[in-house]
Amino acid sequence: MDHALTFVIATLCILTLCYRFYGVFFVRKVLRADDTEVTPSHQFADGRNYVPTEKWVNAGQHFAAIAAAGPLVGPVLAAQFGYLPSFLWLLIGCVIGGAVHDTVVLFASMKHQGKSLSEVAKAELGPVAGWCTGLAMLFIITITMAGLSMVVVHALERNAWGAFAVFMTIPIAVGLGLYERFAGHSKGATYVGVAAIAASVLAGPSIQGTALGAWLTLHAETVALILPVYAFFATALPVWLLLTPRGYLSSFMKIGVFGALVVGVVFINPEIRFPALTAFIHGGGPVLSGPVWPFISITIACGAISGFHAFIGSGTTPKLVDKWSDIRPVAFGAMLAECMVGVMALIAATALHPADYFAINSSPAAFQALGMAVVDLPRLSQEIGLDLYGRTGGAVTLAVGMTEIFTRIPWFSALSSYFFQFVVMFEAVFILTAVDSGTRVARYLIQDLGGDLYAPLKNLDWLPGSIAASVIACVAWGYLLTSGDINSVWALFGVSNQLMASVGLIIGATIILRLSQKRVYMLTCLVPLAYLFVTVNYAGYWMIANVYLNTAAKGYNPFNAAISAIMLVLGFIILIAALKKWWELFHTPKPADVPLFATPAE
Repeated sequence: MDHALTFVIATLCILTLCYRFYGVFFVRKVLRADDTEVTPSHQFADGRNYVPTEKWVNAGQHFAAIAAAGPLVGPVLAAQFGYLPSFLWLLIGCVIGGAVHDTVVLFASMKHQGKSLSEVAKAELGPVAGWCTGLAMLFIITITMAGLSMVVVHALERNAWGAFAVFMTIPIAVGLGLYERFAGHSKGATYVGVAAIAASVLAGPSIQGTALGAWLTLHAETVALILPVYAFFATALPVWLLLTPRGYLSSFMKIGVFGALVVGVVFINPEIRFPALTAFIHGGGPVLSGPVWPFISITIACGAISGFHAFIGSGTTPKLVDKWSDIRPVAFGAMLAECMVGVMALIAATALHPADYFAINSSPAAFQALGMAVVDLPRLSQEIGLDLYGRTGGAVTLAVGMTEIFTRIPWFSALSSYFFQFVVMFEAVFILTAVDSGTRVARYLIQDLGGDLYAPLKNLDWLPGSIAASVIACVAWGYLLTSGDINSVWALFGVSNQLMASVGLIIGATIILRLSQKRVYMLTCLVPLAYLFVTVNYAGYWMIANVYLNTAAKGYNPFNAAISAIMLVLGFIILIAALKKWWELFHTPKPADVPLFATPAE
C-alpha cells in the first residue's frame, strides 16, 4: 500500500463492517439495550442538562467533544515508527477497544442516571474505588491539559500570523456569545463569525513586519506562560460567553478542514513516502525515545482508544440520549469516525518525505545526528513563509502535510501559506476549546474532592472556592507544560489517558458481568483491558526508569515520576476492588428464568 487512497478505502470498509455487525452485536446482545426502558434524558428532563436529543444531533455533538487534538497529533508523532504500526493500532485498537470502551461507559453512566464515572465506580465497585477513580480523573485531566497545550506552544512560537489568527477567535467568540445571549438567536451571527475567522487568516500577512507582528512573535516559554493564564479567565467566565460559542464555531472548521482533506486525498491520492517500519521501532528515535511497544499504544490514544472519552461519555452525552439503541450511533459510531480522523492525520504525516518529517518534528541537534538531508522542506518553508525546522509537537508537521496535499491541486498551488495558517488555527482553536472545557472539569473535580475535607467547596457557585480551584488547576497543568519536552509530556499524557481507558473497561466489565445474560460477554471488555493494562503499566515504568528519574535524559523530572507512580498505584487499587467484585458476582447465581431486560425488537 503505497498510495493514500488504499488506506482510506480499507479503513472505510473495515469500520463500516464493524459498525454494522460488531456494533449491533455489542449493543443488542451484550448490553441488551432496551428501548422500552426510560432513559435519564426523559426521566430527569429539565430543559437544561437532561434533554432528549435526536440521535444524529447527539452523535454530532459527542463526536465534536471527543475528537480534539489527540487523533490529529498522536498519529503524527507515532509516524516515527513507520506507517504500519500506526495504521494497525488505529484499526485494531478502535474496533476491539475504543468503540467498546466508549459505548460501555455511556451505557454504564445512563444506568446510573447519567452520573460521572467516579460515581459509577463508587456504586459498582465501592467507595474506595470511587474515590480512587475521582482522584485518577483529576490527575488525568490535568496532564491532558498540559499535553494538549504543548502542541499549541510549538505551533504558535515564532509565528505572528498564527498567533494573531488564534487570538482573534477570542473576541469573535465573545461577540457571538453576547449576540446569542441578548438577541436570542445566532444564525446571522454564525455567518459573521465564520467570515471573521476566515478574515483573520487572510489578514495575517499584513501584520508581518509591523510592530504588532513583532509583539506577536513569541518564544515558546512566553506562550507556555500565557496559556494557563488564559485558561484561568476562560474557566472563570460563564460558558455561554466564550467556551460554547468558540466550540460551536470550531465545529465548522473541523468539518471544513477534514472534508477538504478527504477530497484532497481522493483527487490527489498522494504517495505514502514513509516505509512500513523505520529503524526506530526498537527505540532511540528523535520524536519518541521509547520502542514501538508500548509507545505506539500510548502515543496514539485518541483515534484508537482514549480514556478522555469517559469524561464526555459520563458527562454531557448520557443526559441527552433519547433511546437506549441510540448509543450505537452516538458512542460506537463517533469512535469509529474518530479513527477515520486519525488515519487521515497519519496519511498527511507519512505523505511527507521522512527527512522533512524528522527535520520539522525533532530538535535541530537531534536531526543533525540522524545524518539525513531534507528534500522538500526548503521549498515548503519558502512557500509557507515560516521557518519550519525544529517545530516539535506534531501540529506543524500535520499542517505542512495537509498543505502539501491541498496545494497539489493546480488552482490552490499559490495558497500554501494561507492553507498552513488556517490548519494551524484550526488545530490551536480545537485544542484551546478542549483546554477551556478540561480546566473547568478539573476545577469541578478539585471542588468535589476538596469538599470531602471542607464542605463549602462542594458548592460550585461559591466564588472563593471556584477561584481557588481554578488557580490550582491552571498552576498544576501550567507547571507540567513548562517542565518538559513533547517526548516526556506527551508520554505522560498517553499513560494517564490509557490508564483512564483501563478504568472505563474495568467498570464496563463489571456492569456486563452484573447485567448481561451470558457471562462470557465480559470478554468484550476483558480482552482489550488485559492488553491495555499491561501496556500502560509497562510504559509508565519505562518512562520512570529511563526518562523521569534519569538525570542524563532531557525529560528528567522527579515530579513527573511521582505523578506516574501515583496513577499506576491508583489503577492497581481500582483493579483489585474490581477483582473482588467480580469474584462476588461470579458466585452469585442469576435467575435463569427471568430476563434482565425485555428482548429488543429486531
